[in-house]
Amino acid sequence: MTPTDTLTTLFGHNLWANLRLLEQCAALTSEQLDASISGAFGSIRDTLQHIVIAEQSYFSRISTGQPYRRPKDAPPLTIAEMMELVRTSGSGLIEWAPKVQAGDTVQVDWDGTPHDVPKTIILTQVINHATEHRAQIMAILTQLGIQPLELSSWSYFDELNK
Repeated sequence: MTPTDTLTTLFGHNLWANLRLLEQCAALTSEQLDASISGAFGSIRDTLQHIVIAEQSYFSRISTGQPYRRPKDAPPLTIAEMMELVRTSGSGLIEWAPKVQAGDTVQVDWDGTPHDVPKTIILTQVINHATEHRAQIMAILTQLGIQPLELSSWSYFDELNK
């Protein structure tokens, strides 16, 4: 996909980076996927699932106004399932982000108190959240002696221009 505007570029990079990281992690052993370091969200596997489920919820709030709620007793997602879900939510965010207007809000309930939150803040959170957790996974990979992929916007630009 060739970016056509700022939001398409931001969310296109987010989707690309999520997929690249999932592809790299698909080659890891189960033991490596269970690795963690101090200061990270959790294991590589848990952090990847957290990124994917959170993005589903963010996309659901943007597109329907409702959160996505994964059943607490649902089995862990496989890497293949995570890739499929991230393709769907990532593509959806690319489509929806340019439609969001400055005054659009969605009700978010945290700590039992509902708040009207601008959808622009949720879009900002999508990017920030994934970037933070991808960096944590990359740090774990480094500790395992695995060179993480380059996920910068410069690499994204280079790949778009191949």
